[in-house]
Parts: sequence; structure tokens; C-alpha cells
Amino acid sequence: MGFGEEELDALKHPELVSMLVNATVSWCSVSVNRDVLKRLLSQVHDVEREIATVDRMLRLGASTEMVSRFYGLTHQEVALRRDILGLPKRKGRHPVLDEAQDTALWKHWQAGIAERGIALDDEVAMLSLTMELAETLSLPMSVIWAAIRNWIDQGLV
Repeated sequence: MGFGEEELDALKHPELVSMLVNATVSWCSVSVNRDVLKRLLSQVHDVEREIATVDRMLRLGASTEMVSRFYGLTHQEVALRRDILGLPKRKGRHPVLDEAQDTALWKHWQAGIAERGIALDDEVAMLSLTMELAETLSLPMSVIWAAIRNWIDQGLV
């Protein structure tokens, strides 16, 4: 900040600080590093976006493991987020898809990856598509994710 040892020592004395605060002449100036400021402000928006995505995932039935894998939250942090959102406590696994649900999911997923040109190893894009499919089909996100991973692992695509 440009203070020398003598100036720092003077700032320890209330009467000298009072004189500086009430001085009529300008004795300091402030400059703003706009690039750093913009970067810091964008980080705030990134964090807000991340929180919104985690909340959306949890509302759509994502598992704790999914949230942990993509956003690094611990089991305790995910549980706290669920409490904050007023979501019920999860007990066990979601039921598996019946044949009609599996077929509908397959068709929607195939259309989604074709429309967006999503590579099978692009997990971030696949996560976004999974959220959309969970909303469209009213199925838990964790069930959809497991089905998609299973299809990819089996080489069905």
C-alpha cells in the first residue's frame, strides 16, 4: 500500500489517525485494477451459477455421488443443501425403469445427443442433457444418469 515503517508506526496513535482523517489535503489515492475487479465479480457469478445448478440437480433427484463427482461437495454438504431446499431425506435407491420408461428415455436421449452433437465422453454436456431429460420425463436424475452410463458402458451407442 506504500506505507513505510514510520508511517505505519504513526497509524498506531489515535490522535495522528484523527489528524489524517480530518486533513483537508489529499494525502492518499486509491486506484482500481479493473481487470482484477472484473475477474473477481465474474467469480461471484460463477459460484451463484454453480449453486443454482447443484440445487436444480438435487430437486431433479440427483444422487449425492453425482453432486460430489461434478461439484466436489461432501455428503454432509449435500445433505445440508437438501435440508435448505426442504427436500425429503433420501431412503435407498430409486426404483429401476420399467420397459416403457426405458424406451421413452432411450428415444429422448438419442434425439438429445444427436441435436446437440454431444460426444459420449463429454460428461458436462451429458449432465446438462440429463437434467433436461429428468424435467421432460419426470424421472429421477440419478436413474437417468445410471441408464445412460449403462448404455454407454455396454456399447449400445
